[in-house]
Amino acid sequence: MSPERRAYLELHVAVLLFGFTAILGDLIGLSALTLVWWRVALTTFSLLFIVRVRKLWASLPVRLWRNYAGIGVLVALHWLTFYGAIKLANASIALVCMATTSFFTALLEPAILRQRVKGFEIFLGLLIIPGMTLIVQHTDWDMQWGIVVGLCSAFLAALFSTLNKKLIVHASSLDITFIELGTSWVFLSLLLPTYVWLVPEAPFWPTLRDWVYLLVLSLLCTTLAYVLALRALNYLSAFAANLTVNLEPVYGIALAWLVLREYEELDSGFYWGVVIILLAVLSYPFLRKRYEKVMG
Repeated sequence: MSPERRAYLELHVAVLLFGFTAILGDLIGLSALTLVWWRVALTTFSLLFIVRVRKLWASLPVRLWRNYAGIGVLVALHWLTFYGAIKLANASIALVCMATTSFFTALLEPAILRQRVKGFEIFLGLLIIPGMTLIVQHTDWDMQWGIVVGLCSAFLAALFSTLNKKLIVHASSLDITFIELGTSWVFLSLLLPTYVWLVPEAPFWPTLRDWVYLLVLSLLCTTLAYVLALRALNYLSAFAANLTVNLEPVYGIALAWLVLREYEELDSGFYWGVVIILLAVLSYPFLRKRYEKVMG
């Protein structure tokens, strides 16, 4: 097998694992905060075996530690809202909301990275609106807050991804991930006592089944998926990588349909909205490549 073909296979496996996180979030019986706390704790611990912490601590300036730590807080809030959307609605709705991340990125990148506004990105972002309208109209009222929280999660994902893009040149991706996830765990640990005091009936310790799901979520769907995606990028173009990563909501919704049988909760209007959004998301790499060719 050629290195390029193997890279494609590994990246698809990584994206499939990323899409499976929503399914596991639905299956785990913990609240969003407790679930994310355990996920970040287990993932950060696993990274200790990969990252050279002493070398990282000595070589990275305090200013960069502070910047990456701030992004880590955004990552924690993103995961809280993502799993919150799953608990308030379901995995399919949370994944569709995450498909709007590219729209928010199109708005944030020019402001944060001082780039030119790209007309085709705004157009694709506007194309998402009728899709979201269809989804809202064909979703039960008790799931509406899940959509709101899911869109907040998509905005936070766009924000921390854009900030990471600005700062990625100053350290390795693995080191940045370790700092951000470690900070996420510290931030969530500060929130946890207040949450336990306000919601004393919420379980903190996972059941045996939850432990299995958490280990899969942390070690396979986070650590392994990240390593596979990072290794694949050594052999693939940015265009090919972006096209594959955009399949995450497709894989995730298909898995939710098969594993969780969520098609019983949602009607055809919801799926027409999904089709519109996914068409906009999947057409993005092609339009971007054409735009870059025209602009020279």
